[in-house]
Amino acid sequence: MTRFLLLLFILFVPTFASFSQELLTLENAIAVALEKNYAIKIARSREAIAHNDNTRGNAGMLPVVTGSTQANFNNNSVNQTFFPLGTTTREPLVQRGVQNRNSNSGINLVWTVFDGMGMFATAERLREIEQFGKTTVKINIENTVAQVAAAYYDIIRQKQRLESLKDALDISSTRRELAKANYEVGATSKSEYLAAQVDYNGDQAALVAQEQFLQNTKVTLNALLMRELNIDFTIPDTITFRKDLELAQLQQSLKSQNPNLLAANQNRKIASVTEREIKAARLPQVDLLGSYTYNTLNNEVGFGVKTSRNGSLNYGARLVIPIYDGYNQRRREANAKIGTMIAEYQESDLTVQLLSALERTYNTYRNSIALFSFEEQNLKIARQNVDLAFERYKFGNSTAIEFREAQRNAVATESRLIEAAYNVKVTEIELLRLSSSIINDVK
Repeated sequence: MTRFLLLLFILFVPTFASFSQELLTLENAIAVALEKNYAIKIARSREAIAHNDNTRGNAGMLPVVTGSTQANFNNNSVNQTFFPLGTTTREPLVQRGVQNRNSNSGINLVWTVFDGMGMFATAERLREIEQFGKTTVKINIENTVAQVAAAYYDIIRQKQRLESLKDALDISSTRRELAKANYEVGATSKSEYLAAQVDYNGDQAALVAQEQFLQNTKVTLNALLMRELNIDFTIPDTITFRKDLELAQLQQSLKSQNPNLLAANQNRKIASVTEREIKAARLPQVDLLGSYTYNTLNNEVGFGVKTSRNGSLNYGARLVIPIYDGYNQRRREANAKIGTMIAEYQESDLTVQLLSALERTYNTYRNSIALFSFEEQNLKIARQNVDLAFERYKFGNSTAIEFREAQRNAVATESRLIEAAYNVKVTEIELLRLSSSIINDVK
């Protein structure tokens, strides 16, 4: 009974261990990254700041009201003598510890009702800055999705390479055993057996190195997901890609939706509005003014006013006319105009750069699809060649060198096929990112 339980434990524990690994889908990976990515969190925080700043008060459209109060306390000592008035002489006044108290309280209002339309330009600039913050969030989201998708499919690529090297190692193992058997019966020389052993060891070393590459790509994805780097997981082992992407449609989507281009357009608008904002300083400024003050006095000295309570309401208007400021206004306007021109140049340059990147990526995309189809057919031929070469080698009709060359060709062909599939997928991801359709279409 004990042996039976031990046998069950040995058989099923590896199975349970394999089930314990997380099955990570691309959708789940993207969801985790979007939730935890620090760049997105920073962009959202800056967007929140821009939203808080976008108010009428920050634009200067609302009055500014301030209140103040002040209390003063005096402790006086008095020693006064007086001139006689006729025959009457007043007794000297000697006092110590005489307390005087007075207070001043008030409320003031300043409301700028006209500043050359500068406040409306400021309000527009604040709105554009808030929109720019939202666009920046979108840029970070799309970049994160693209990075996660590329890392995800890189794992599949490394996994496929690992399986290819395992198949090559199995063939090398069979060849080594066959060479060993032939050597033991005297059918082949020891050097051929040793050569088979060397090739087997080389394939085993390549397999170990590939296992390291696979583990490193998993670390890269875990880092993008902002979680423990040593978490292991399983993913599908097939790279699927689209073949229906059209350049004209991608170009149109890029021009209308690419967030980097939208951000450049918003920067141009901000520069243009800033120029209007600065020009507004040429015109007069009209302020409405109002204040109310309340003063109290308590005098214990013994002469003058003993107590006082006064309230005062004041209101009026103020006109400020700019006359001369050392030509600084002219300088600020000239610099603002140059800033607008720079923003226009940047937008035009970015448009050219993005369209150029789209064109190059699309050419790579189409070329990779063609290469994939070619290598897919080539791999079938290479595998048939390996089978034929092995049969010939097994019956002594070919040398070990010929068989090894056929094996190497098959491994290289499969590696090129895996690389072509990955290149198609990576360029597809980049095309979707450039056209700003990656969030909905990546899979």
